[in-house]
Amino acid sequence: MAQDPYSELGVARGAKPDEVRRAFRKLAKELHPDKNPGNAKAEERFKRVSAAFDILGDEEKRKKFDRGEIDADGRESMRGFNGGGGYGGGDPFGRGGPGAQGGFGGGGFEGVDLNDIFGEILGGRGGRGFGGPAKGQDIRAKVEIDLEDAIQGGRKRIAFADGRTIDVNIPKGAIDGQMMRLKGQGAPGRAGPGDALIELTFRPHPIFRREGDNLVMDLPISVPDAVLGAKVEAQTPDGPVSLTVPKGANAGQTLRLKGRGLPSGRAGVRGDLLAKVQIVLPDPPDPQLQAFAETWRTERPYTPRRKN
Repeated sequence: MAQDPYSELGVARGAKPDEVRRAFRKLAKELHPDKNPGNAKAEERFKRVSAAFDILGDEEKRKKFDRGEIDADGRESMRGFNGGGGYGGGDPFGRGGPGAQGGFGGGGFEGVDLNDIFGEILGGRGGRGFGGPAKGQDIRAKVEIDLEDAIQGGRKRIAFADGRTIDVNIPKGAIDGQMMRLKGQGAPGRAGPGDALIELTFRPHPIFRREGDNLVMDLPISVPDAVLGAKVEAQTPDGPVSLTVPKGANAGQTLRLKGRGLPSGRAGVRGDLLAKVQIVLPDPPDPQLQAFAETWRTERPYTPRRKN
């Protein structure tokens, strides 16, 4: 059985969604199997952290967990064998309570398969407990998604080793390393199929680099645009936009586009897109520009210095 998801992520029960996301992102980067090859403990912890985020990163699942309706594995919880939130006044087996007849009498077990109940409790996920039927094994798969999928959501088709294919809905605000659990899509078993655990990984983007919830890109501009200022076209995950380059823009200067980055933990809120100015000379070199530069260097020399 999984540990308490709040403890796994190291967050308080009242933590805000963005706090949960930051905690998961930090742990996922530290524990990811690609960074810890051959480290079984790190891999197991990564799985537990991913399972915890599968609960706390989903608003509805988190509410159900907080209300005690599901456990840390996402399974429906039993509030009491008599269906009333307790144990019928006696011990867990109904002995010694009012009207007890001995054995299991009066405990509310009529029509209940104890092997199934205790197989789940003691055997854990897929265990046999007191010899009850076993649940099928969980299966694992990775799927690469684009930044646009994380921002807008989408669907991806996944092929499993047994030849099955399923279409998976990618949630908005998906995180690199996030684990999605698909109930009943695992290997078959006598007590029902296991689950499919899908790890989301971000495909490298040709334009954008990720820094938390922000995206960073290089913005090439011409020398005249840098000197005089201009309106230039800039790519964003939502399509091209017109961006204002101020007069006297220097290489490395950052222009910020609010709300054009990755989704944050708060509904409807996104990070920013940071466009770093890159001044690009003509190719091939322009003779007139070279002649102008020669005159400028002779008559108005200057030495660029980093500002303190």
